[in-house]
Amino acid sequence: MTISPDKIVIDTSLVRRLIAAQFPQWADLPVRPVRHGGWDNRTFHLGDDLTVRLPSAASYALQVEKEQRWLPRLAPQLPLPIPAPVAMGRPGEGYPWHWSVYQWRSGEIATHAPIADMTALAATLADFLAALQRADAGGGPPPGQHNFFRGGPLSVYDHETRWALEALEGRIDTDAARSVWEAALSANWTGKPVWFHGDVSSGNLLVEDGGLVTVIDFGTSGVGDPACDLSIAWTMFDGESREAFRAALPLDRGTWARGRGWTLWKALIVAAEMPGTDRLEVEKSRRVIAEVIADHLRYD
Repeated sequence: MTISPDKIVIDTSLVRRLIAAQFPQWADLPVRPVRHGGWDNRTFHLGDDLTVRLPSAASYALQVEKEQRWLPRLAPQLPLPIPAPVAMGRPGEGYPWHWSVYQWRSGEIATHAPIADMTALAATLADFLAALQRADAGGGPPPGQHNFFRGGPLSVYDHETRWALEALEGRIDTDAARSVWEAALSANWTGKPVWFHGDVSSGNLLVEDGGLVTVIDFGTSGVGDPACDLSIAWTMFDGESREAFRAALPLDRGTWARGRGWTLWKALIVAAEMPGTDRLEVEKSRRVIAEVIADHLRYD
C-alpha cells in the first residue's frame, strides 16, 4: 500500500521502527522528541549523544543528501560547531524520504534562551558568517529548489512581494516598503559566489551560558549571494547589536540592500495574513517591516 506523504505521522514510533530496521546497533537507545524541534524537519533525541532528523515534506527532503555531503567539509573551516552527520537513513516503514542521524549538540535555541549580551552574540554570529563566506565554495550547490532559491536573485519572489504590498495597502507604509523592494531588486549581485546558511534565525542558533555556541539547520544553505543571511539584523538585533553585526561583516551597500529585500519579502507575506498565520507573528512582521524601512532611509 502506498502512503500519501500528507498522511504520514512522524512520531517516536516511526523513528523507533526506522532505527530498528536500518541501524540495529542503536535499536535499544531511547527515542524522545526534541523540545522546539522544528516544523520543516522533525527532530528526536536518540539516546544521549545522537539526534534523528526527518523531513516533513518532499521539498525539505531535497536537503538531506546536501547536508550529508557538505557539512563535514564545511565544519573544519568554521569557528563554531555545526551539525555533524553520523548516518543517512533510507525510505522505509511507510516513510518516503531519506533522513539523517546527527551528533547531539547541546544548547537551547536563542528564541527561548537567556542571552547575556546581545551585542556580543551579534558579533560572534557575524564572525561565523564571515568565515562561512570565506569557506571553499568550489562545487557547492547553487540556488535552486533544494533551498527555495535562497542565494539567487530576489526577482524570484517579486510576484509574491507585490501581491503582499497590494494586500497591505492602508495597513503599512506601502510606498516606503515598495522603495525598499525596488532598491533591493536593482542592487544586483556581481561578486564571486560564496557559501551562505540561508536561514539565519533565532531558532537556528544554540545558546549556552548566555552565549552563542552552535549554528544549526543548514537545509537552505548553498553557494551564491550571501544577502539572505542578513535578515537576522532586523528580526533579532537592534540598536547596538545590529551595528555590531553590520560592522563585523565585510559586505557592500548593495548586499545590505538585498538583505533588506529578503527580510521585507518574508515579513510582508506573513503580515499579509496568509492562512494559518499566528496573530503574534503578523504583528512581529509589521515591526520588522518598519525597522527595514527605517534602515533603508538611514543608509540609502
